[in-house]
Amino acid sequence: MPYLYKTMKSPVGILKLIANDKGLTGILWENDSPERTSFTSITEDKNHPFLLEAEQQLNNYFTGKLKKFSLKLDLIGTEFQKKVWQALLTIPFGETRSYAQIAKQIGNPKAVRAVGAANGKNPLSIIAPCHRVIGANGKLTGFAGGLETKAFLLKIENPQRAFAA
Repeated sequence: MPYLYKTMKSPVGILKLIANDKGLTGILWENDSPERTSFTSITEDKNHPFLLEAEQQLNNYFTGKLKKFSLKLDLIGTEFQKKVWQALLTIPFGETRSYAQIAKQIGNPKAVRAVGAANGKNPLSIIAPCHRVIGANGKLTGFAGGLETKAFLLKIENPQRAFAA
Protein backbone atom coordinates (compact mmCIF):
# COMPACT_ATOMS: atom_id res chain seq x y z
CA MET A 1 0.00 0.00 0.00
CA PRO A 2 1.48 3.37 -0.94
CA TYR A 3 2.19 5.93 1.75
CA LEU A 4 1.77 9.66 1.38
CA TYR A 5 3.49 12.34 3.43
CA LYS A 6 3.65 16.01 4.14
CA THR A 7 5.94 17.91 6.44
CA MET A 8 4.96 20.50 8.99
CA LYS A 9 6.81 22.96 11.18
CA SER A 10 6.22 22.53 14.89
CA PRO A 11 7.69 23.75 18.18
CA VAL A 12 9.61 20.44 18.30
CA GLY A 13 11.04 20.71 14.80
CA ILE A 14 9.95 19.54 11.36
CA LEU A 15 7.55 16.61 11.55
CA LYS A 16 6.86 14.23 8.68
CA LEU A 17 3.22 13.12 8.70
CA ILE A 18 2.54 9.83 6.89
CA ALA A 19 -0.80 8.34 5.84
CA ASN A 20 -2.31 5.75 3.56
CA ASP A 21 -5.88 5.38 2.35
CA LYS A 22 -6.92 3.92 5.74
CA GLY A 23 -5.63 6.67 8.00
CA LEU A 24 -2.63 8.36 9.58
CA THR A 25 0.21 5.83 9.91
CA GLY A 26 3.16 7.84 11.15
CA ILE A 27 4.65 11.01 12.57
CA LEU A 28 8.39 11.01 12.18
CA TRP A 29 10.89 13.34 13.81
CA GLU A 30 13.24 15.54 11.84
CA ASN A 31 16.26 13.35 12.60
CA ASP A 32 14.36 10.07 13.00
CA SER A 33 16.28 6.85 12.56
CA PRO A 34 15.17 5.03 9.37
CA GLU A 35 15.32 1.72 11.27
CA ARG A 36 12.67 2.85 13.78
CA THR A 37 9.81 2.50 11.28
CA SER A 38 9.33 0.61 8.03
CA PHE A 39 7.55 2.97 5.66
CA THR A 40 8.39 2.32 2.02
CA SER A 41 7.17 3.86 -1.21
CA ILE A 42 6.46 7.31 0.27
CA THR A 43 5.18 10.07 -2.01
CA GLU A 44 4.64 13.69 -1.04
CA ASP A 45 1.02 14.89 -0.99
CA LYS A 46 0.50 18.25 0.72
CA ASN A 47 -3.29 18.06 0.34
CA HIS A 48 -4.25 14.57 1.52
CA PRO A 49 -7.21 14.94 3.94
CA PHE A 50 -5.73 12.66 6.65
CA LEU A 51 -2.48 14.64 6.57
CA LEU A 52 -4.19 18.03 6.61
CA GLU A 53 -6.39 16.99 9.54
CA ALA A 54 -3.38 15.65 11.46
CA GLU A 55 -1.50 18.90 10.88
CA GLN A 56 -4.44 20.97 12.10
CA GLN A 57 -4.94 18.87 15.23
CA LEU A 58 -1.20 18.87 16.01
CA ASN A 59 -1.10 22.67 15.67
CA ASN A 60 -4.06 22.91 18.04
CA TYR A 61 -2.31 20.53 20.47
CA PHE A 62 0.88 22.61 20.45
CA THR A 63 -1.07 25.81 21.17
CA GLY A 64 -3.00 24.21 24.04
CA LYS A 65 -6.35 24.15 22.23
CA LEU A 66 -6.55 20.35 21.89
CA LYS A 67 -6.36 17.75 24.64
CA LYS A 68 -7.57 14.68 22.73
CA PHE A 69 -6.81 13.73 19.15
CA SER A 70 -9.61 12.41 16.97
CA LEU A 71 -7.85 11.11 13.90
CA LYS A 72 -8.42 8.02 11.81
CA LEU A 73 -5.34 5.87 12.44
CA ASP A 74 -3.89 2.84 10.71
CA LEU A 75 -1.45 1.20 13.11
CA ILE A 76 1.23 -0.72 11.19
CA GLY A 77 3.18 -3.19 13.34
CA THR A 78 3.12 -6.58 15.00
CA GLU A 79 0.08 -7.62 17.02
CA PHE A 80 2.03 -7.06 20.24
CA GLN A 81 3.15 -3.59 19.13
CA LYS A 82 -0.41 -2.66 18.17
CA LYS A 83 -1.63 -3.79 21.59
CA VAL A 84 0.95 -1.54 23.27
CA TRP A 85 0.15 1.40 20.98
CA GLN A 86 -3.58 0.97 21.66
CA ALA A 87 -2.75 1.13 25.38
CA LEU A 88 -0.83 4.37 24.79
CA LEU A 89 -3.95 5.87 23.24
CA THR A 90 -5.78 5.36 26.56
CA ILE A 91 -3.35 7.45 28.66
CA PRO A 92 -5.21 10.65 29.53
CA PHE A 93 -3.84 14.06 28.60
CA GLY A 94 -1.52 15.37 31.32
CA GLU A 95 -0.97 11.97 32.93
CA THR A 96 1.88 9.48 32.72
CA ARG A 97 2.26 5.72 33.01
CA SER A 98 5.22 3.44 33.60
CA TYR A 99 6.27 0.63 31.28
CA ALA A 100 5.16 -1.81 33.97
CA GLN A 101 1.69 -0.25 34.10
CA ILE A 102 1.35 -0.58 30.32
CA ALA A 103 2.54 -4.22 30.47
CA LYS A 104 -0.07 -4.94 33.13
CA GLN A 105 -2.77 -3.11 31.15
CA ILE A 106 -2.20 -5.30 28.09
CA GLY A 107 -2.37 -8.45 30.22
CA ASN A 108 1.33 -9.29 30.12
CA PRO A 109 2.87 -7.90 33.34
CA LYS A 110 6.26 -9.54 32.74
CA ALA A 111 6.69 -7.92 29.30
CA VAL A 112 8.08 -4.62 30.62
CA ARG A 113 11.12 -4.65 28.32
CA ALA A 114 9.03 -5.70 25.32
CA VAL A 115 6.66 -2.83 26.07
CA GLY A 116 9.67 -0.50 26.11
CA ALA A 117 10.82 -1.85 22.74
CA ALA A 118 7.33 -1.47 21.24
CA ASN A 119 7.14 2.04 22.66
CA GLY A 120 10.42 2.84 20.92
CA LYS A 121 9.00 1.65 17.59
CA ASN A 122 5.79 3.67 17.94
CA PRO A 123 5.36 5.34 14.55
CA LEU A 124 2.65 7.72 15.79
CA SER A 125 4.58 9.79 18.32
CA ILE A 126 2.53 12.50 20.03
CA ILE A 127 -0.80 11.03 18.77
CA ALA A 128 -0.17 7.62 20.42
CA PRO A 129 1.51 9.40 23.33
CA CYS A 130 4.64 7.38 24.07
CA HIS A 131 6.02 10.58 25.65
CA ARG A 132 3.59 9.89 28.51
CA VAL A 133 5.46 6.69 29.42
CA ILE A 134 8.18 7.25 31.98
CA GLY A 135 10.36 5.09 34.19
CA ALA A 136 8.92 3.51 37.33
CA ASN A 137 11.10 5.93 39.32
CA GLY A 138 9.34 8.90 37.68
CA LYS A 139 12.33 9.81 35.49
CA LEU A 140 12.18 10.41 31.77
CA THR A 141 13.43 7.50 29.69
CA GLY A 142 14.28 7.07 26.01
CA PHE A 143 12.24 8.86 23.37
CA ALA A 144 12.74 8.93 19.60
CA GLY A 145 12.25 12.71 19.56
CA GLY A 146 14.83 13.17 22.33
CA LEU A 147 14.39 13.67 26.06
CA GLU A 148 14.18 17.48 25.75
CA THR A 149 11.24 17.04 23.36
CA LYS A 150 9.63 14.53 25.73
CA ALA A 151 9.94 17.02 28.60
CA PHE A 152 8.53 19.78 26.39
CA LEU A 153 5.47 17.70 25.41
CA LEU A 154 4.82 16.73 29.03
CA LYS A 155 5.08 20.39 30.05
CA ILE A 156 2.48 21.36 27.41
CA GLU A 157 0.13 18.83 28.98
CA ASN A 158 0.88 19.44 32.64
CA PRO A 159 2.63 22.79 33.25
CA GLN A 160 2.61 22.30 37.04
CA ARG A 161 4.71 19.11 36.89
CA ALA A 162 8.42 19.48 36.23
CA PHE A 163 10.32 16.95 34.14
CA ALA A 164 14.04 17.25 33.56
CA ALA A 165 15.42 16.05 30.24
